[in-house]
Amino acid sequence: MDFQLGQDWQLSPLKGDTGKAYVGLKNNAKVFVKRNTTPMLAALAKEGITPKLVWTKRTGNGDTFSAQEWLEGQLISPEEIGMRNDVVDVLYQLHHSKTLIQMLEKIGGETVTPKEMLQQYQAALPQPVETNQFLGLVFRYLKDNVPKFVEADKAVVHGDVNYRNWLVCRHYLYLVDWDSIMFSDPCVDLGTFLGHYRPKSAWKNWLLSYGMMPSQENLDKVYWYALFSLLQEVKKYYHRGEYTRMNEVILQLKRVFSE
Repeated sequence: MDFQLGQDWQLSPLKGDTGKAYVGLKNNAKVFVKRNTTPMLAALAKEGITPKLVWTKRTGNGDTFSAQEWLEGQLISPEEIGMRNDVVDVLYQLHHSKTLIQMLEKIGGETVTPKEMLQQYQAALPQPVETNQFLGLVFRYLKDNVPKFVEADKAVVHGDVNYRNWLVCRHYLYLVDWDSIMFSDPCVDLGTFLGHYRPKSAWKNWLLSYGMMPSQENLDKVYWYALFSLLQEVKKYYHRGEYTRMNEVILQLKRVFSE
């Protein structure tokens, strides 16, 4: 359903995971709009990580709408995102920006530890997922091998770097959809990306290009977060009734777990 934001911008919903995305139209202007997303967009855009923030408007019922520059770019496939070298640059910039750390601290950004992630996974876990023998095996491994988390080393992480959240425009790569932004270990993003899109044999060289020594400790940590990300996706797709996607993720989880 279309609706007006004030007396000027007309918003039309876009199909997406959250149901909070819109295209905004006013005369010949066009913007991408999100409802109640992170106030970090301006800082992220200034770092060149996400498209430019155009305006922010608050409605009478307390909702906040944030408009970003509409870019005629293209979403990319899982195969393509796995082969792009500039993913390293975007993630390094995100994880090492002191400005973003200061901004997220200023707005009270949440710090999420690996133990808390496991607790969140267990909450409202569907019975068929909980009792699946293989998924239970992976969960027990995660529970028995929780990586060390040092809060002083926390970074700003995206939290959901799947291929659908990358946008290519004029050969420039952006990361979009920041609803899961938080403080955590950078390996949250690294493990998600590598676990989904790169063979395990390529992880060492990829981490070196990112600037992380592929020590056994770091490889084990990336492996842990890769497994967790895939396990979490299984739960998500089960709840949505998207069983074909769920089974595809389970196959990938088996590949990563057995390598």
